[in-house]
Amino acid sequence: MASLNFIGGEKGGVGKSVLSRLLAQYFIDRGRPFTGFDTDRSHTSFTRFYADYASPVIVDRYEGLDKIASCFEEVPAVGQQGSVIVDLAAQTALPLSRWIKDSDLLPLMGEMGVTVNFWHLADAGKDSVDLLDRLLNTYGAGPNYIVVKNEGRGQDFSELEESSALKKALALGARVVNLPQLHESSMRKIDRQNASFWSAINNRSTDEDALGMLERQRVKTWLKNCYAMLDALPL
Repeated sequence: MASLNFIGGEKGGVGKSVLSRLLAQYFIDRGRPFTGFDTDRSHTSFTRFYADYASPVIVDRYEGLDKIASCFEEVPAVGQQGSVIVDLAAQTALPLSRWIKDSDLLPLMGEMGVTVNFWHLADAGKDSVDLLDRLLNTYGAGPNYIVVKNEGRGQDFSELEESSALKKALALGARVVNLPQLHESSMRKIDRQNASFWSAINNRSTDEDALGMLERQRVKTWLKNCYAMLDALPL
């Protein structure tokens, strides 16, 4: 089944681009066709790391957003069994929701057999809880919600776990998953290389930003654990 994945969280710095990159690498390694879109005009990090798969799109223009849904009709591989990944920049919820509602997108995707997933990246702060509540109030029942506790942005998620917002999400069938933390030094080196995760673990050069043997092993282990989490989701 095809899937449309909106990688959000509304805040900056909660790991949206990291998850988009992880999901892209997962689809590549699993042999699943996909198309990526990057809505962050300031950093374009998704496009930077996966340039062969992702392209920029302007989220406050319908003409740009229309390209996202059109993939399922115009690209045969995506339409049949593939997926779309949309890396949402901070503060894009309003123009995105307006486009989705004006286009009656969710029923259309349902008719086409496309699963719609809203990913909510959460840190350990109250803002993430409030923004989850806003997301649920905007779309209600219909799409899938995947709440991601990003362990690279906090360890104590008790505020989220005890919140009415999470209870509401679970009542709507939400999945709650943990995104393990990747060692900070390794992530910095990968970022400085502008490398995909595959490139990073296969780069054995002597460059100062290349990962050492054990760093490559830690990234492989991190990917393995993340893939086990992703395998259980409706992708």
